Amino acid sequence: MSEVATGDQRRWWSKALMVGAVIGIITLPLAALGTRFGIWPFTAGFLLLAVGVVLCTIVFFLGIIGAIYAHTRGWTADRRSILIGVAISVVVLGLMGNQFIMATSVPGIHNISTDIDNPPDFDKIVAEREAEQANPLEYDASVLGDQQRQAYPWVKSYISPVPPAQMIAKVVGVLEGMGLEVVSADTVAGRVEATDTTFWFGFKDDVVVRIRDEAGGSVVDIRSVSRVGQSDLGKNAARIGEILNALAE
Repeated sequence: MSEVATGDQRRWWSKALMVGAVIGIITLPLAALGTRFGIWPFTAGFLLLAVGVVLCTIVFFLGIIGAIYAHTRGWTADRRSILIGVAISVVVLGLMGNQFIMATSVPGIHNISTDIDNPPDFDKIVAEREAEQANPLEYDASVLGDQQRQAYPWVKSYISPVPPAQMIAKVVGVLEGMGLEVVSADTVAGRVEATDTTFWFGFKDDVVVRIRDEAGGSVVDIRSVSRVGQSDLGKNAARIGEILNALAE
């Protein structure tokens, strides 16, 4: 009996490390989907992510020590459980570390425009953003301009020989093809507005495309703004780049 009890004693902490890692990785989709379906605000979702990262960090370091200890004692079953926990933790820390690297490699801004001096204005989407108490829409060029130019020098106006009426139709097709919800297409104002919703967290970014006539052709300017958060991890600029590339095809 004493031998069995000792064996159980050896195993509980190795199992605890594996369970801790499993809980840690579960927090990733749980935090995202809970935010997406409105179970909790995005701040609570990020807090849950942080809990998962801390838990997996603890499991990782204790797991390395535990694996060495189990190896020296010849506890094969314990070592296997520990290594599973460590492997899961590496996945979580790798995923979140990649997000951190992305966040630190771009400026902490979320309002990007091809025209820095005269950014396109939103119209139909304004009321919805105000109702959600979303990030303000003001584009302060003195604050954002230099940061945007340095990080995304390729975010510039698109000039095309295509007439504005045809360009508006093309813009609508491009946005819908990218999976955005087109909210408004105003041919008189030369403005198309749309909303992009992220898959996991359900975060919404709003896009406005302004089309102006120039010598029978079109000057297209695009603006993409996140509703929540300070940094967009470069997503708004990437979205504008995707739209510009699609329009040029």
